[in-house]
Amino acid sequence: MPKKIRQLKSMLTKAGFVYRPAKGSHSFWTHPLIPDEPVTIAGSDGDDAPKYLEKQVNNVLQKLEKLQEES
Repeated sequence: MPKKIRQLKSMLTKAGFVYRPAKGSHSFWTHPLIPDEPVTIAGSDGDDAPKYLEKQVNNVLQKLEKLQEES
């Protein structure tokens, strides 16, 4: 079962990402350690997240975890 948009937003918030509203239902998420890899999430909190978005969030969280381990 796919995750909900609100779950992805929660994961990003817990990891220290900063939220910035964008046009319409879009939100823009950045992290100070990886500013060159922002995540854009579109949709309402109750919507099912597309597979590509789940994969993108998981990849950026793994990259952040590796960076934090190195420092």
